[in-house]
Amino acid sequence: MRRHPMGRHAVPRARQAGVAVITALLLTTLAVTIVASLFWQQQVQVRSMENQRLHLQTKWIMRGALDWARLILQQDARSNPTVTSENGPWATPLAETRLDDYVERERVANEKFDATLSGRVTDAQARYNLANLVQRGAPDPVQVQIFRRLLQRLSLNPGLAQTLAEELALSQPVAADAGGAGGTGGTGGTGGAGGGGGAGGAGGGLAGSSNGTRREPLELIRVEDLLAVSGFTQPMIEKLREFVVVLLPGVNVNVNTAPAEVLAALADCSVSEAATIVQFRRRTAFNTAADFGNYLAGQTRKTLPAEVKVEVKSDYFLVLSHVRLDRAALDAQSLIYRGPKSPVLLWMREI
Repeated sequence: MRRHPMGRHAVPRARQAGVAVITALLLTTLAVTIVASLFWQQQVQVRSMENQRLHLQTKWIMRGALDWARLILQQDARSNPTVTSENGPWATPLAETRLDDYVERERVANEKFDATLSGRVTDAQARYNLANLVQRGAPDPVQVQIFRRLLQRLSLNPGLAQTLAEELALSQPVAADAGGAGGTGGTGGTGGAGGGGGAGGAGGGLAGSSNGTRREPLELIRVEDLLAVSGFTQPMIEKLREFVVVLLPGVNVNVNTAPAEVLAALADCSVSEAATIVQFRRRTAFNTAADFGNYLAGQTRKTLPAEVKVEVKSDYFLVLSHVRLDRAALDAQSLIYRGPKSPVLLWMREI
């Protein structure tokens, strides 16, 4: 029998065809994988750019909110040049407000973002200024006693008042002159506009040995910096957060806006007696520090010591803002100094 001449090559050619098919499938899979990877990387880059755009837009909205707050504070200063009370228009919180209808690009591009803005303005001078614990490089005994009483009213360790004052004193020059410790002269005009060391540093600008410091300074700029002092814990910080602040030395408490705990610490009275003062001032604000002293003497039979300085007008305000734009959100706290000319933004921190 005669064999077909192609019989010997039928099997090898079939094998070659199978290998070619497998190779084509592998190449196709590799090409699809590469293309998918490129598309995925492109999608990640696009999403990253969108996130950056949204974050930038939230910052611009935040800036607009701060401009609005500055305008409100400026108008309040014109209406009430000598008194700052808790009944002022600046104290009205801004409820969550939708911004969708106010963004021009949404109407042009026919996009819909869930954009909202909320916030409130609080008086920074309603809180006790920790920078006042030290005067001319040494703990101020009067201020230490005030802070001690505040810690007692908040059921915290009163001994930490002296500890903190000593830490701050070690951070300041051995012999501070009238302007060396960042005194009250900086509260006017550009003194507070310098940023971190302006209206927020009890120890800022004092580092190094060339300027006469005794040790590395305690950078007390915000309440969280108290964690660097032995004895302070995070739960204590949370409890103190609404009652203390760090401003320029010499910036005193406004008795027209201070809470009962701070008033009780200033006047050395009980919190219930201070609550009575709060109820009275909501009806009639104190026009001068002497008015507060007279009412205190008549209400609690106590006299405000001459060394304890208080204010009835405020120059420093905290602005808490919350902006939400689609999937981006921004929470920030800002400090505004209401100077003689126009309010100045001292700093803004994301929280």
